[in-house]
Order: sequence, then structure tokens, then C-alpha cells
Amino acid sequence: MDASGAGASITLDRVRKQYPDGTVAVEELSLEVEPGEIAVLVGPSGCGKTTTMRMINRLVEPSGGHILVDGDDVTSVDPVKLRRRIGYVIQQVGLFPHQTVATNIATVPTLLGWGRARTKARVAELLELVGLEAGYGKRYPQELSGGQRQRVGVARALAADPPVLLMDEPFAAVDPIARNRLQAEFLKLHEQVRTTVVFVTHDIDEAIRLGDRIAVMREGGHLEQYADPSTLLSDPQTDFVANFVGAERTLRRLSVVHVRASGLVRWPSVAPHDTLAAATATMDAAEAAWAVVSEDGKVSGWLARDAATGEGTAADRVEPATTVEVGESLEAALAATLAGNAPGTIVTENGHYAGVLTPGDIVTMARSR
Repeated sequence: MDASGAGASITLDRVRKQYPDGTVAVEELSLEVEPGEIAVLVGPSGCGKTTTMRMINRLVEPSGGHILVDGDDVTSVDPVKLRRRIGYVIQQVGLFPHQTVATNIATVPTLLGWGRARTKARVAELLELVGLEAGYGKRYPQELSGGQRQRVGVARALAADPPVLLMDEPFAAVDPIARNRLQAEFLKLHEQVRTTVVFVTHDIDEAIRLGDRIAVMREGGHLEQYADPSTLLSDPQTDFVANFVGAERTLRRLSVVHVRASGLVRWPSVAPHDTLAAATATMDAAEAAWAVVSEDGKVSGWLARDAATGEGTAADRVEPATTVEVGESLEAALAATLAGNAPGTIVTENGHYAGVLTPGDIVTMARSR
């Protein structure tokens, strides 16, 4: 199993876990995780999501089936060596309280026999990567906030460039504000390291925000659906999934569906130096109550038909515009619309006027598959 830092593929083939008392925690579970993906296991308590994740690094031994990492069956690898090459982050972090932050991060490199200089350089690199100043390396865990400890936990898990990172509800123990910030920072971090991640949560909103694909599980370790967030929300395959993602799933889709350039309606546009009479004529010809004020594609704002009276130019009556760029989420587009006084949000592409989204357009896009 390679530990180069590139993400590894993960295959679960009819994986089963049954305990000696007969309890079946996971039943014939099969799914694929592509290299560099974030796969989120989500479901109610007792659905086997943590058990499934812990079978990947053999903290729980599977009763049947096969678990492959880059094609290698994990049961054929020494479990201690396996765990040194699979990062693991848990809810309570589990830092060693008597060791400094730097020593905690260096745990696995030290076990692997890395040289002192290499280990020190890696610790410094990871502190910067997770957004902590170099001085934090000399501190002890009790001197850190919950969010800072969680960052150190992630840094420790990434220390040896693992191809796989397992995360068991890592942000559940911090307050909502810190949790939101940690989620955002984790996504930015993942863009850089591209480790394959298996992430466990009970929070569907967290799953939607973080996951490339989401596995919805129910009691007994049964997989109900495995899909990307948009598909999961627009096309739940079972009543269980529909109930789990909630009746407000169209609202949740706003965060995972992105503004596209295709299909945008271009409202009439006028230049800032156009006279109000000329601007009025442009709007009347289009039977529009508003126009976008732009020059060479650069948006200045909105011009209302009712305000375009008297002498002067469009620049004299322009109203501030809320804009979103192609590729941003529909959630951002709706927030921009609600923040302004105009009938919609102006969409730009590479900073240039591309069209307009009305609230109705946003709802239609959110409902479409």
C-alpha cells in the first residue's frame, strides 16, 4: 500500500460484521470510493457507519467480505503497519496531553523511523497547512481551544502523507460557529492534499457540505443509497432516504447546485453614460422594468424604469447590484437576491455580465436534476 500522499481507491465488497452474540452491525455492504474523494457515511445511531469505517483500518475485524485499498486486501496487511498508513481523526481528538503539539503531530513519522530534520520540517509544514502559527508547536493540548485541538488532530493524521484518512464525527464536539469554520478549512485543506477521505457523521447538512458522495445507511448496516449530494437530494431512491434528507431537501440542494452560464436570461443592459431617455427607450423596447448598467461587460448596478426620468445619465440613478459568479452555489445567489432591492441577482462570468437570476429561476434550478 502506497503512502505517497496521493489518494487511494477503496472498495468494500459485501463487507459484513456480526458479533459473537449474533448482532449484525453491517450487512453485505458494497461501495466504491474513488482516489481523492470524500465519501461520507451518514445515518441514525446503530446503522453501522462507524463500524464500517473502523473495519477499513481493522480496529474492527470484518466477519466477511473484502476491503481493498488500492487493490490490496487490508486483511493481508499487518494491522499495525496498516494503521500507520491510514490517518484517523476522532471526535475527542485523542491528543497525548503530556506531549507538545509538535510531538503529537510527529507521532507516526517517529514510529516510521523518519529522521529528525525530516520530521521537524513536516511538523512545520502541517502547522502552516492547518492554519496554526509555528509557535503552537511548543504548546500542550490543554492550552488550545477545541477547534485548535481538532486542527492538530487532523495534522497528526496527515503527518505521514497517508493515502486514506478516516474521520469519525471529528467536528461534533465543537460549537456550531467553530464547526462551520472547521468544515470550510477542511475543504480548503482537502483541495491541497487530495487524500481519500471516509467521513462519518449523523448530520445530513454536514454530509451534503463535505461529501463528494454520500452513503445513507439504516439500522443493521444496510446501504440505502450511495450518490453525490445533488442526486441524493433530487432523487432519493427509498422512503428511508427521503425521510432522512427531509422534506426541505430542495432548500438543501441550494448549497450543492451551482450557477451555470447556460440558460441564463440576459436582461436589457445600458451603459453608465447613456442618457435616461435612451435607457428608458431600451427598457421599453424590451418591456422591462429594470436594466443592468454595464460597460464593456463590467457591471455597475441596476437601473429601475421608474427612476429613469428627467435629465441625466444612467450613472446618476444606478442602484448597487448584488452579483454572483458562474460556479457559485444557488444558495449564494439567493442570499445575494435577498440582500438587494432589485428583482434578481446579476450573474457574471470571469467578471463580465452573463445574465440575471430571479428567485423563480433559482427555485427551478434547485428542483431540476
